[in-house]
Amino acid sequence: QVQLLESGGGAVTAGESLRLSCLMSGDRIGDYPMGWYRQELGKAREFVAAMNEAGGTAYYANSVKGRFTISRDNARNTVALQMNNLKPEDTAMYFCNGVYLWTNEYEPRFPNWGPGTQVTVSA
Repeated sequence: QVQLLESGGGAVTAGESLRLSCLMSGDRIGDYPMGWYRQELGKAREFVAAMNEAGGTAYYANSVKGRFTISRDNARNTVALQMNNLKPEDTAMYFCNGVYLWTNEYEPRFPNWGPGTQVTVSA
């Protein structure tokens, strides 16, 4: 059974950067497109970024394009999200998951989510 564990969140000031990491256990991360999602308190979870299995193609939500970069290290079974020029509206709990890339809905693949990692950006 796939398990996901996110880390790297924190509290920063607008304009600063954070790097999130996600470790998969129970399967090979290289077999799946992977993505990042976020959820603000009281709101629905939303897609942030995704990358195909080999790491050659990335997809981003318009709100983070140009500021966030997704990457993956299949040998280490990890996927990362570099977040630069953070804004208060980026404040959310961030999660990783497998992602279906054959639609533009970027639906998550695995039913079990990790605990997430909190990102808080103050003005």
